Amino acid sequence: MAIFNPYGRTSCCFVTVKRWIRRVWYVSEFVEGNFLGLPEEEGEPDVTILSVPYELTSSYGQGSNEGPKATISASAQVELFDALLPKDLPCGFRIKTAEPWDGEGDSLREQLGGIREYVSNHNSSFPVILGGEHGMLSAIMEAVGKDTELNQLTIVQIDAHADLRDELEGEPFSHACAARRVLDLGVGKILQIGIRAFSREEAEFAYTDDRVDSWLARDILNPQGGEVAWKDWLDAVSKIDGPVWLTLDMDGLDPVYVPTTGTPVPGGLSYWQVVETIETLASAPDSVWIGADVNEIVPDPTNNVTEFTAAMLVTKIVSAHLARRLRDEQ
Repeated sequence: MAIFNPYGRTSCCFVTVKRWIRRVWYVSEFVEGNFLGLPEEEGEPDVTILSVPYELTSSYGQGSNEGPKATISASAQVELFDALLPKDLPCGFRIKTAEPWDGEGDSLREQLGGIREYVSNHNSSFPVILGGEHGMLSAIMEAVGKDTELNQLTIVQIDAHADLRDELEGEPFSHACAARRVLDLGVGKILQIGIRAFSREEAEFAYTDDRVDSWLARDILNPQGGEVAWKDWLDAVSKIDGPVWLTLDMDGLDPVYVPTTGTPVPGGLSYWQVVETIETLASAPDSVWIGADVNEIVPDPTNNVTEFTAAMLVTKIVSAHLARRLRDEQ
């Protein structure tokens, strides 16, 4: 038998009476519209969940502007327990869900400017930004660059696409140009994983530019030698030195986990490979993890798989970051 609350969380009464009481206490504290339903305590937040419902250059599937709201809604179903933490989330930390970006701006560049200011206003804590199409990355990096030397920054990019085009259909700030534009801003290094859809232009750029290291999905998932390539990837992530940002395009995962996203591509990463990447990044001894974005979340009214997967991964990002905080404070 299970006990249901009005917001969708369940708690099985056979666990223990103590756990049942904890869950009843938590239901009374549930705040609809907040990530994980967590109430917000006074004081400076340790983690801020930002919503950027931006979509102007999507070239295939539409609806990523609805992704942030759907992900926060789906997070009501996510458990607060993570084995990395000594207590359930928020584990003594302050997690804030900010008001969404207002979407104002008559042109693409005006909207990107608005995103830059929005992120800048919430950049004092560890930001986790929900998108929205991947084209927002350059605006995010402009905000990050106010406090971080971008030439010292490493971006870990989980993605089906290299996003290294100089332009797509005449637009240099297309979602297909996200990685190229942040390199133009001066980002020092990009480590890409899951790549399996790219143009000749992008292949040549990645091959000749020392700032880009790409691990192709076909190598990672190859039955012959894939384990070696995967170990090489985790080793590279664990050796990151200095500030690091995670940009997670949901199409980096296989479509079985994200059936609706901007441009789904078969042959992608598994959920657990993404989790292992996140945990490895968080534990990299010489890195300073400064934030993350999770983008191209396109909800599907016929099922909730994509947004629930996104909510689970955002929760893992938060948990892994807080676990690192606890370790560093010991």
